[in-house]
Amino acid sequence: MRTRLRKLRIGGREFLWRAQIRHVRGEGDCHRCIRVRMWGAGKTGRALQADLLSKSWPAPWGACATDGAYPAPQDVRALVVYAVEHGWEPDARGGTHILTESEHASTLELSGFLLTDRLCLPEAPDPTARVIRAFEQRTGDRDVPSGVFAYRGEGALTRER
Repeated sequence: MRTRLRKLRIGGREFLWRAQIRHVRGEGDCHRCIRVRMWGAGKTGRALQADLLSKSWPAPWGACATDGAYPAPQDVRALVVYAVEHGWEPDARGGTHILTESEHASTLELSGFLLTDRLCLPEAPDPTARVIRAFEQRTGDRDVPSGVFAYRGEGALTRER
């Protein structure tokens, strides 16, 4: 199956991008992760890569089974603008500029996604804890539906019944 390259115009410049659906395992569940790659000077230009962790929660049958999150053009636009402000040079030849969780998660958060390093580094922070924390911040709700893991701070996950 061919990978579809999408086009995004920012100012007078055209960027090509693609998004691949993947999954990462957390302490409490499996989560949808989208690897976004984009180019501003064709396929030989320096690529930008970001692994986006879906903030969808809770999922009654598991996040992997029911999560339909996919980055919208405004998400990709936000990644491009942020990356250029933080050192991405799309006109440079070769290489990849990676937006990592460890470097950029504290300053970049999209409406439906968090940056994650878990696709590349199995020892990266637990995605389940991060998704639950984002859910609690978004809703102000610390009550988690029965049968799912609940984040109670200090890195502890407990199964609610």
